Amino acid sequence: MVSSASCQSNVQNQPFIDELKARELLYQQTADEPLIEHLSQSRVVYCGFDPSGDSLHVGHLLLVMLLRRFQQAGHRPIALVGGATGLIGDPSGKSQERNLLSAEQVAHNVEQLKAQLGTLLDTAGPQGVKVVNNLDWIG
Repeated sequence: MVSSASCQSNVQNQPFIDELKARELLYQQTADEPLIEHLSQSRVVYCGFDPSGDSLHVGHLLLVMLLRRFQQAGHRPIALVGGATGLIGDPSGKSQERNLLSAEQVAHNVEQLKAQLGTLLDTAGPQGVKVVNNLDWIG
Protein backbone atom coordinates (compact mmCIF):
# COMPACT_ATOMS: atom_id res chain seq x y z
CA MET A 1 0.00 0.00 0.00
CA VAL A 2 1.28 3.47 -0.89
CA SER A 3 0.82 6.32 1.54
CA SER A 4 -0.95 9.47 0.40
CA ALA A 5 2.18 11.52 1.17
CA SER A 6 4.28 9.54 -1.31
CA CYS A 7 1.54 9.75 -3.95
CA GLN A 8 1.42 13.47 -3.51
CA SER A 9 5.18 13.90 -3.91
CA ASN A 10 5.16 11.74 -7.06
CA VAL A 11 2.44 13.92 -8.59
CA GLN A 12 4.39 17.07 -7.74
CA ASN A 13 7.55 15.70 -9.37
CA GLN A 14 5.99 14.87 -12.74
CA PRO A 15 5.60 17.61 -15.33
CA PHE A 16 2.48 19.68 -14.98
CA ILE A 17 1.27 18.68 -18.44
CA ASP A 18 1.35 15.02 -17.39
CA GLU A 19 -0.84 15.83 -14.39
CA LEU A 20 -3.38 17.54 -16.64
CA LYS A 21 -3.43 14.50 -18.91
CA ALA A 22 -3.72 12.07 -16.01
CA ARG A 23 -6.74 14.01 -14.71
CA GLU A 24 -8.19 14.12 -18.24
CA LEU A 25 -8.12 17.93 -18.19
CA LEU A 26 -6.14 18.04 -21.42
CA TYR A 27 -7.66 16.21 -24.36
CA GLN A 28 -5.07 16.82 -27.06
CA GLN A 29 -2.31 19.19 -28.05
CA THR A 30 0.51 19.49 -30.50
CA ALA A 31 4.20 19.83 -29.75
CA ASP A 32 4.47 18.22 -26.31
CA GLU A 33 8.01 19.38 -25.57
CA PRO A 34 7.49 23.10 -26.35
CA LEU A 35 4.30 23.08 -24.25
CA ILE A 36 6.06 21.40 -21.33
CA GLU A 37 8.89 23.93 -21.64
CA HIS A 38 6.41 26.82 -21.83
CA LEU A 39 4.63 25.66 -18.68
CA SER A 40 7.89 25.16 -16.80
CA GLN A 41 7.89 28.93 -16.20
CA SER A 42 5.19 30.89 -14.39
CA ARG A 43 2.42 31.87 -16.82
CA VAL A 44 -0.90 33.69 -16.68
CA VAL A 45 -4.04 31.69 -17.51
CA TYR A 46 -7.60 32.95 -17.61
CA CYS A 47 -11.09 31.57 -17.74
CA GLY A 48 -14.38 33.35 -18.29
CA PHE A 49 -17.49 33.15 -16.11
CA ASP A 50 -20.94 34.22 -17.27
CA PRO A 51 -22.89 36.34 -14.76
CA SER A 52 -26.35 35.13 -15.79
CA GLY A 53 -26.89 34.03 -12.18
CA ASP A 54 -25.71 35.29 -8.81
CA SER A 55 -24.00 32.05 -7.79
CA LEU A 56 -21.47 29.65 -9.20
CA HIS A 57 -22.94 26.26 -10.02
CA VAL A 58 -21.68 22.74 -10.64
CA GLY A 59 -20.99 23.61 -14.30
CA HIS A 60 -18.32 26.05 -13.12
CA LEU A 61 -16.58 23.42 -11.00
CA LEU A 62 -14.30 22.06 -13.72
CA LEU A 63 -13.17 25.57 -14.67
CA VAL A 64 -12.49 26.59 -11.06
CA MET A 65 -10.59 23.35 -10.44
CA LEU A 66 -8.52 23.85 -13.59
CA LEU A 67 -7.59 27.40 -12.53
CA ARG A 68 -6.70 26.03 -9.09
CA ARG A 69 -4.45 23.34 -10.63
CA PHE A 70 -2.62 25.98 -12.65
CA GLN A 71 -2.31 28.09 -9.51
CA GLN A 72 -0.89 25.19 -7.51
CA ALA A 73 1.64 24.61 -10.29
CA GLY A 74 2.93 28.19 -9.90
CA HIS A 75 0.88 29.96 -12.57
CA ARG A 76 -1.27 33.07 -12.09
CA PRO A 77 -5.01 32.60 -12.71
CA ILE A 78 -7.33 35.35 -13.87
CA ALA A 79 -11.04 34.78 -13.43
CA LEU A 80 -12.82 36.96 -15.98
CA VAL A 81 -16.44 37.69 -15.07
CA GLY A 82 -18.37 38.91 -18.11
CA GLY A 83 -20.19 41.97 -16.81
CA ALA A 84 -20.23 43.52 -20.31
CA THR A 85 -20.97 40.37 -22.27
CA GLY A 86 -23.65 39.46 -19.71
CA LEU A 87 -25.61 42.52 -20.84
CA ILE A 88 -25.94 41.43 -24.47
CA GLY A 89 -27.51 37.99 -24.28
CA ASP A 90 -26.21 34.56 -25.16
CA PRO A 91 -24.28 34.31 -28.45
CA SER A 92 -23.79 30.55 -28.09
CA GLY A 93 -26.07 29.55 -30.96
CA LYS A 94 -28.63 27.88 -28.69
CA SER A 95 -32.14 27.67 -30.09
CA GLN A 96 -33.38 30.00 -27.38
CA GLU A 97 -31.68 33.13 -26.04
CA ARG A 98 -31.33 33.63 -22.33
CA ASN A 99 -33.38 36.39 -20.81
CA LEU A 100 -31.64 39.74 -20.87
CA LEU A 101 -30.88 41.01 -17.38
CA SER A 102 -30.90 44.60 -16.22
CA ALA A 103 -27.58 46.35 -15.71
CA GLU A 104 -28.27 46.36 -11.95
CA GLN A 105 -28.90 42.59 -11.88
CA VAL A 106 -25.76 41.86 -13.91
CA ALA A 107 -23.72 44.12 -11.60
CA HIS A 108 -25.11 42.28 -8.57
CA ASN A 109 -24.33 38.89 -10.14
CA VAL A 110 -20.78 39.99 -11.01
CA GLU A 111 -20.08 41.04 -7.42
CA GLN A 112 -21.47 37.77 -6.08
CA LEU A 113 -19.37 35.67 -8.48
CA LYS A 114 -16.25 37.70 -7.73
CA ALA A 115 -16.70 37.10 -4.00
CA GLN A 116 -17.27 33.36 -4.50
CA LEU A 117 -14.27 32.96 -6.81
CA GLY A 118 -12.12 34.75 -4.23
CA THR A 119 -12.99 32.10 -1.67
CA LEU A 120 -12.27 29.14 -3.98
CA LEU A 121 -8.94 30.32 -5.37
CA ASP A 122 -5.94 31.54 -3.40
CA THR A 123 -5.81 35.35 -3.39
CA ALA A 124 -2.36 35.82 -1.82
CA GLY A 125 1.11 36.09 -3.28
CA PRO A 126 2.37 36.41 -6.83
CA GLN A 127 0.12 33.56 -8.01
CA GLY A 128 -2.94 35.01 -6.28
CA VAL A 129 -6.07 34.97 -8.42
CA LYS A 130 -7.03 38.21 -10.06
CA VAL A 131 -10.79 38.48 -10.54
CA VAL A 132 -11.72 41.03 -13.20
CA ASN A 133 -14.92 42.28 -14.84
CA ASN A 134 -14.81 42.89 -18.59
CA LEU A 135 -17.26 45.77 -18.14
CA ASP A 136 -14.37 47.70 -16.54
CA TRP A 137 -12.69 48.14 -19.93
CA ILE A 138 -15.56 47.63 -22.37
CA GLY A 139 -18.02 49.91 -20.55
